[in-house]
Amino acid sequence: MKSKCMSGDDVLPLFVLPMVILPGEIQQLRIFEPRYRQMLDDCLLDSKSFGLVCDDDEEFNGWRGPRPFGCEVEIIHHETMGSNHFVEILGTRKFQIDKVIEPALPPFSDQSMAELMPEAGIYPDLETILEQIPEEGNYHKLYLAAKVNFLENEFTITDEQLEQLTSALKSVIKTIGNNMNVENEILDEWVDSRIAMIVKNDNDTLYSIAAMTISDLEKKYQILSQSESQEIYDEIITNLTNIV
Repeated sequence: MKSKCMSGDDVLPLFVLPMVILPGEIQQLRIFEPRYRQMLDDCLLDSKSFGLVCDDDEEFNGWRGPRPFGCEVEIIHHETMGSNHFVEILGTRKFQIDKVIEPALPPFSDQSMAELMPEAGIYPDLETILEQIPEEGNYHKLYLAAKVNFLENEFTITDEQLEQLTSALKSVIKTIGNNMNVENEILDEWVDSRIAMIVKNDNDTLYSIAAMTISDLEKKYQILSQSESQEIYDEIITNLTNIV
């Protein structure tokens, strides 16, 4: 499924949670909350992308809001199991939020929503929730959205940096292979194939290496928010060195 290109004037739906995805990275999501089920329906119906953004302390109509930087994602696979939706997403473009648009309704924990939640704590059906949205106002969605500016960073990697990244990454992958008891005769071939998939002298190389080797939420967000390739390179090299 291809996402539509969005101009700076378009509104991007936001999936806000304690998670960071980088351009070129693939992740999986389980969607069960009514607000995100509505968002998924909207995106699938119109073949639209959405933005995945790490959450912050600021609230919008009672919901935790987004941090300033996020990543547009494309839905590449979707399946439904009961009331749960499982989606595979691909990070595409980095963006910076210009203006947050708050959802039409507050969380179910809000006193005004108490009558919708049965004692068992099961979410009501989507149609019942949508009936609660006030007619006045310009935005009638359950999920946050935002006007965003897409950022096209031109990362420059020197030949020396690329060589250092390759060497450090090889050491990490070899360590992983040894821990998995990969036989020596196939280990080198396995390492070389992984390196060929990840290390390329283009804009996605730094993000690809970071996505593979950095799991810490704050470190990944720091990389996403950076605009200078040197800063990202330094963070990746430091992390690779610490792994080995």
